[in-house]
Amino acid sequence: MSVAGLRVERGGREVLHGLEFEVPRGSVVGLLGPSGCGKTTLMRALVGVQIVRAGTVTVLGHPAGSKELRRKVGYATQNPAVYVDLTVLENLRYFASVLGAPRDDADRVIEEVGLGESRDQLVGSLSGGQSSRASLAVALLGTPELVVLDEPTVGLDPVLREELWGMFHELAGSGATLLVSSHVMDEAARCERLLLLRDGHLLADDTPDGLRARTGTHDLDEAFLRLIGEKKQEASA
Repeated sequence: MSVAGLRVERGGREVLHGLEFEVPRGSVVGLLGPSGCGKTTLMRALVGVQIVRAGTVTVLGHPAGSKELRRKVGYATQNPAVYVDLTVLENLRYFASVLGAPRDDADRVIEEVGLGESRDQLVGSLSGGQSSRASLAVALLGTPELVVLDEPTVGLDPVLREELWGMFHELAGSGATLLVSSHVMDEAARCERLLLLRDGHLLADDTPDGLRARTGTHDLDEAFLRLIGEKKQEASA
């Protein structure tokens, strides 16, 4: 996946400013930054549902949003995108049929996201965290080569978060690429590569160790703050 000169406007205001980066296949990449920095807009551009002002977004050798990518890209939005009047299992079987995934794939992903005990429960009666997990399960149906996850661990308990991150790395080990957004810096260390965004600008594209070395600190929160300080000094120079 590669992004070159990406600029996006929303509401008459530019929110992504000429982003440039590449993501290697088979990796877990963290997209981190504070709320409102442009993470969701960037993810929408990557899956081809965001109008862009300039630049190119290439995914698995095709322009983002191409017909060839429909079964190769899994996307879980920050807000649950499942039907509240269907059970968890009914939702997963429906989306499996739409995607052309095997019918029994619904059972697999339900277990993977920890919803086995709620499989026959209406989505409308689930907690917020459970609804998010149901949406995550939809994104994992079939064998997507790119999985884009917008804040997938928000509202989840530490045990399930640990299990999901383990699953993310297992998927990457099988060849899939995962782009996982978060505003929680303690999740940065779980990623193989980091894209740090602030105010629509890419502050860093590096490994966690590379970022620590660059900023001279072992704390990734502090590293992010130092990068912000560098940016401010550049702007005032």
